[in-house]
Amino acid sequence: MAVITNIEDLKRIYERRVPRMFYDYAESGSWTEQTFRDNSSDFDLVRLRQRVAVDMSGRSTASQMIGQDVAMPVALAPVGLTGMQHADGEIKAAQAANDFGVPFTLSTMSINSIEDVAEATGRPFWFQLYTMKDTDYISRLIERAKAAKCSALVITLDLQILGQRHKDLKNGLSAPPKLTPRTIANLMTKWAWGIEMLGAKRRHFGNIVGHVHGISDTSSLGAWTAEQFDPSLDWGKVEKLMEQWGGKVILKGILDAEDAKMAAKLGADAIVVSNHGGRQLDGALSSIRVLPEIMDAVGSDIEVHLDSGIRSGQDVLKALALGAKGTMIGRAFVYGLGAMGQAGVTKALEVIHRELDITMALCGEKNVANLGRHNLLVPEDFGGRWA
Repeated sequence: MAVITNIEDLKRIYERRVPRMFYDYAESGSWTEQTFRDNSSDFDLVRLRQRVAVDMSGRSTASQMIGQDVAMPVALAPVGLTGMQHADGEIKAAQAANDFGVPFTLSTMSINSIEDVAEATGRPFWFQLYTMKDTDYISRLIERAKAAKCSALVITLDLQILGQRHKDLKNGLSAPPKLTPRTIANLMTKWAWGIEMLGAKRRHFGNIVGHVHGISDTSSLGAWTAEQFDPSLDWGKVEKLMEQWGGKVILKGILDAEDAKMAAKLGADAIVVSNHGGRQLDGALSSIRVLPEIMDAVGSDIEVHLDSGIRSGQDVLKALALGAKGTMIGRAFVYGLGAMGQAGVTKALEVIHRELDITMALCGEKNVANLGRHNLLVPEDFGGRWA
């Protein structure tokens, strides 16, 4: 049994175990993948300030995200097709998050449905919403999330049009996978994944199949997106969705200070500084690089979370020290899920928690609430600034 010490260890197991199209779906960005790469590498530009002879006993990573108690300020981000990374993947990830004490966010593009996750876990979770042209479907989707007692609605704002992801196009990404000679050859090397998938509760998009009328191809993410995602989404529509939900709202996909101000003005409970993991606008700045400017713009007007690029507890600490109240991890938990199922998600959370705790101690802090820019050495030209 391999000794797992970091997220990269899980990623190596994940790559060996999961079919290529689903590995590539998670481990890729749009176009040249510049932003995808920068999301992680830009964290390395921020250095940590070590302190010594400080009482490090009694440390705590406990915090709150939108008023919810969390074991550490990390939530599982919404990731589409998670149930193709591992059988019943959304359910297993949600159960791991519940046991660890962090929020789980279910994607609209999940394999397991809202009802599947609610029934299996019996615990509130966050639900992520994409806006569609079919407003009747969206209204019913929101009502389904309410009925499942979801505790927050995460509205994604940066996917009105699907960014071109070359690997997904070349792989013919679909759920379940289409049986082409190339796919069959790859699946023959992933027999453990295949055996598990035979017992999966679902192998199609559970929030869509049986709920949407007039969709020509529910197996294809690209085709469904091209048909149904709403390119006319604007702040007025966002406000109406917030009113219809009537509960806590997180607006995800903010990468500009002016947009952050608008989100605060609308009364959202939180924003997620995110570039969709580098899967939308290639050439955009990394999330961590724009975070300082957004914090300077909105201050305490709205709770700020950050995702895209986090692969360690040190990354989490850097985001918190730059002002974020919370973070989201997507690929990091998917690596664990694909590698080892629910136990792998738990392992990913344990790794990140341990790294956060130890780094916090070596920076001379006992509580995540005390982290700030005084813990960091940040290049003068680091923050995003537009002419």
